[in-house]
Amino acid sequence: MAAYILRRVMGAVLLLLVVSAVTFSIFFLVPKLGGQTADQLATQYVGKDANPESVAAIKKNLGLDQPIAIQYWDYVKGLVVGADYKFGPDATRCEAPCFGYSFKSHIEVWPQLQERIPVSFSLAIGAAAIWLIFGVTTGVISALRKGKPVDRIAMFIALAGVSLPIFFTGQVLSALFVYEVPIWESIDYVPFTQNPAEWAWHLLLPWISLAFLFSALYARLTRAGMLETMGEDYIRTARAKGLRETTVVAKHGLRAALTPIVTIFGMDFGTLVGSAVLTETVFSLQGIGAYAVQSIKDNDLPIVMGVTLVAAFFIVFCNLIVDLVYAAIDPRVRYS
Repeated sequence: MAAYILRRVMGAVLLLLVVSAVTFSIFFLVPKLGGQTADQLATQYVGKDANPESVAAIKKNLGLDQPIAIQYWDYVKGLVVGADYKFGPDATRCEAPCFGYSFKSHIEVWPQLQERIPVSFSLAIGAAAIWLIFGVTTGVISALRKGKPVDRIAMFIALAGVSLPIFFTGQVLSALFVYEVPIWESIDYVPFTQNPAEWAWHLLLPWISLAFLFSALYARLTRAGMLETMGEDYIRTARAKGLRETTVVAKHGLRAALTPIVTIFGMDFGTLVGSAVLTETVFSLQGIGAYAVQSIKDNDLPIVMGVTLVAAFFIVFCNLIVDLVYAAIDPRVRYS
């Protein structure tokens, strides 16, 4: 197991390097291959009053006059040991992990990401708890009551959840419960450490909006897995031994059906932390997803790079955790 964990961690580091190299190349190498010069790349970050002196200063400060390999090496080195930046006559130290400074605001990227990560993480973890509880429970009940009215109603609701986009359900919920029936006066982020109850209350509506889609997906997936599992020979053997039906369903049926659910959950949760763009936009939450959209509009490479690496880290980390819990869920899983 230790060797497996070590291999996965090394693979995760390599994957993050590949992601950073690809993103870096898209913003610096591809424009050059398209014919843009270093002066043209620097001009877009100068502003309206661009002059040769300011363009040359920006080009030197950003390292645009260096080969692409050196630019990328300097960026990776900054992540590990920090970097020094010069804005005007003074030099500024950017401590590790240094994602650089925004091209537009000249503000360090990492502190801004630190402010927004708790918002996105809070949104993801609350919604994930809701969709797992309701999605898996609904899927199990539907499988055990196949063809019954409860099964048809549950799958109809699941189909509606899959079909309705987040921006629609989010706006409908916001219009109903913030404006028409003002149960919530506003949807604001309250830090968990400041007031856990207010933290949960202010995020409940975004959680429900986001969980509605995922609950539908997990209900359908759980139902399909349970229908397949409950028809296996070992389920009939467990029943023939006289085990209680709840034990057969929970210990033998659901446990085996959870393996694909855990796999998809790891991907969904890791992706959601860095890319809940629509939900954050609808409810005006200042998470890293909305931050990424604005940085892409501004063509602000350091912010895009920072968000990309943070999102990639969460995805890789969640997938590593998923692989490690496989053995606890399904004893048939063995690592070589």
